[in-house]
Amino acid sequence: MTTCLEDLTPLLGVNGTGAADYICRKFSDASYAVDNTYLLFSAYLVFSMQLGFAMLCAGSVRAKNTMNIMLTNVLDAATGGLFYYLFGFAFAFGSPSNGFIGRHNFALESIPSSSFDYSNFLYQWAFAIAAAGITSGSIAERTQFVAYLIYSSFLTGFVYPVVSHWFWATDGWASALRTDDFLFGSGVIDFAGSGVVHIVGGVAGLWGALIEGPRIGRFDHTGRSVALRGHSATLVVLGTFMLWFGWYGFNPGSFNKISSFYTSGEYYGQWSAVGRTAVTTTLAGCTAALTTLFGKRILTGHWNVTDVCNGLLGGFAAITSGCSVVEPWAAIICGFVAALVLIGCNKLAEKVKYDDPLEAAQLHGGCGAWGVIFTGLFASEKLVKQVYPGRPAKYGLFMGGGGKLFAAQIIQILVIVGWVSATMGTLFYFLHKFGLLRISVEDEMAGMDLTRHGGLAYVYHDEDESQKNGIQMRKIESFPTPPSV
Repeated sequence: MTTCLEDLTPLLGVNGTGAADYICRKFSDASYAVDNTYLLFSAYLVFSMQLGFAMLCAGSVRAKNTMNIMLTNVLDAATGGLFYYLFGFAFAFGSPSNGFIGRHNFALESIPSSSFDYSNFLYQWAFAIAAAGITSGSIAERTQFVAYLIYSSFLTGFVYPVVSHWFWATDGWASALRTDDFLFGSGVIDFAGSGVVHIVGGVAGLWGALIEGPRIGRFDHTGRSVALRGHSATLVVLGTFMLWFGWYGFNPGSFNKISSFYTSGEYYGQWSAVGRTAVTTTLAGCTAALTTLFGKRILTGHWNVTDVCNGLLGGFAAITSGCSVVEPWAAIICGFVAALVLIGCNKLAEKVKYDDPLEAAQLHGGCGAWGVIFTGLFASEKLVKQVYPGRPAKYGLFMGGGGKLFAAQIIQILVIVGWVSATMGTLFYFLHKFGLLRISVEDEMAGMDLTRHGGLAYVYHDEDESQKNGIQMRKIESFPTPPSV
């Protein structure tokens, strides 16, 4: 607004101050409308990822548990919506507050305001339920339904919002958006949430799966790994493409606005940064997919579509932290290493007999942690200044920026792992102690669709309509045609 008046008033003359003020206010109003529309559209894209999670989860489990995992994905969104509305948004962004947790705006009180509109809540809610969806994949096929409801409420209403306050709120103790007193003079750069979303969801799922133990039959009596393959590669691929599509709201949408002009640098405005962020996201995912394809081919001798899909998503999870502050060429490095991290984490999981049906802890936790480290290594000075104006110019270690940003990134990983372990690990432990976590052996063998949800997800044969009408039709047997004489 100030810049607009300074530019326009000299053009309109001494008596044109009022006209300049009027024109600039109208432009400002239009800018608010454009930015809110952009954020709402991004929120819709991120929410569409829930469909991707649902399809990916359904395809990755056995057919006998399809209804169960689909229902948990629906309820992650529904439960998360209420609890994030009542508590989560306030704990995350309620301001003024201390560095640990927000204290205002419970149940969206005083919203809209000069700081937040309803679009901000919707966007952040979509992020919160994404973290809950990650966790549900780790504990699939063996978890009681009541446990899903309890952990999802706790995660979206308290655990995740506290972490997002630390790193994304303007008064969070480690946020790069603070006005002063930055962690290591830098603050943490986790632009769209490799740490805040992916490590949180991955570590929560890790504790749930560890406390529950592996599924029956996942490891034989000698400890050898036995593959319990998901029932539909088709659903896995469909879910992966839906998540890929939604990631263009997840990462570019985290700017929250698109109409800002840059006062320095080569790019004309924030729309250029939005486009660059979409490009870095794409390159990281594509590189990770191809690296996984050839890496698994070397290790197993197969071209496996499920592994490629997981590799692609691992690349996306990794680039999410630094997508806005790294150059496209660096995103290729990010994706390449993310694929290797995922393959390594999966090998380690087999060694320690850890069972995660969707590789969620390895993918989101392992690749998310690499993404946070990657930002501390490759963040560009020029891009950091554009995306975080007014912040101390601390950038990647490999880009000549020293080690302060890298140190802040390491601290982020450690505190997230500690916080989620202390909260979600404790919750899963008590659920286990009270017999509320794992289903019975009989239910697990039969499948939860049949024992807990009233029937199977798929109808394998239709009831014969002729029997409904009381008419018995004789089945015609096929016989070989006799040879002609």
